[in-house]
Amino acid sequence: MLDHVTLRTADLEGTRIFLETVLDLKPGNRPDFPFPGYWLYANGEPIVHLIPGEGGAVDRRGETIDHVGFRLAGYLQYRQKLETLGVAYSTMDLPELGERRLFVRTPTGILLELVFREGAAPQPQ
Repeated sequence: MLDHVTLRTADLEGTRIFLETVLDLKPGNRPDFPFPGYWLYANGEPIVHLIPGEGGAVDRRGETIDHVGFRLAGYLQYRQKLETLGVAYSTMDLPELGERRLFVRTPTGILLELVFREGAAPQPQ
């Protein structure tokens, strides 16, 4: 089980506000590290850690983490929320898995995949 993800961002406050607004994450207790940052919580667990970074383009040809996925509920509500907030997104439906996905980027370009498993995957016959 994945415990948490740490995102390094050049826009610490903007990324925090984005994740709070879009994913309903809540800032919470964080150890007194000697550098700024946030721990963002879902269901009482600190699942996203934010720390400052310098930003810059990512070379996607090399080894790197490409994106972070979040399992959510309420596909249509989230889609409407993104439209209301003016957040650009793309979609992907995977009916063979019973899933729908929305892809968004944080203010500094980190790719987030929002996964909605709301339909039953077809059973093999």
